[in-house]
Amino acid sequence: MPVPDLVTAELMLTGRITTASNATFLGSIGDVVVVYKPIAGESPLWDFPRGTLAHREVAAYLVSQAFGWDVVPHTWLRGGPLGEGMVQLWQEQDPAQVAVNLVATDQVPETGWKHVLEGRDENGRMVALIHEDSPALRRMAVFDMVVNNADRKGDHILAMTDGHRHGVDHGLTFHRDHKLRTVLWGWLGDALTAEERDGIDRVSEGLHGGLGRALADLLSAEEIASLAARCARLRLAGRFPAPSGGMPAVPWPLF
Repeated sequence: MPVPDLVTAELMLTGRITTASNATFLGSIGDVVVVYKPIAGESPLWDFPRGTLAHREVAAYLVSQAFGWDVVPHTWLRGGPLGEGMVQLWQEQDPAQVAVNLVATDQVPETGWKHVLEGRDENGRMVALIHEDSPALRRMAVFDMVVNNADRKGDHILAMTDGHRHGVDHGLTFHRDHKLRTVLWGWLGDALTAEERDGIDRVSEGLHGGLGRALADLLSAEEIASLAARCARLRLAGRFPAPSGGMPAVPWPLF
């Protein structure tokens, strides 16, 4: 059976993801399962320009491609039953794997995990937010710092069967002001690896070529300049930064 044209072939809606804050649908293009977020279904935000979230999701995919780490699944803009929107290939995560978790404070594993913060759950018990200590998740944390991700919740990390980790829901990215809110603070102060530094360099170089030209159709010139500045600052510092600014360091809810 021929592979459908993902841009022009008919997009059929098959369901709705009701837990999303913006209108989000499951769909199919031929036999290809996709997620579809129409621009018309985006909720207005006080700090992001109206009608830009789908463009930011596609921009995040392009930066992910420049990194070369396959953090963001294939994402593109196209028309659909509810108008133009973001479409992304559906990823079937492994239900037996967990990359981010809340556990009792006396049950934090000694190895293989990073401790982020502690608090009390709805029953008053002390719990800890932890995430796995893996190269795949470190790469996602670097990606989030570069794109200025304001909404890296635990449920926005898909644990795949082969150990890969996909990140999804990147509408709140690329703001010109510092907005980083993430559950991935476990490497605070750690030096970047050579692979991570090389990835940042690929993005920086791409901004002067094809990546920069592609992003010009999706982001403002000021947002692209801020992206370049974040790459430069992170590369110069050479390590994972600490939270800064007046905004909360983690999203809410955490998952």
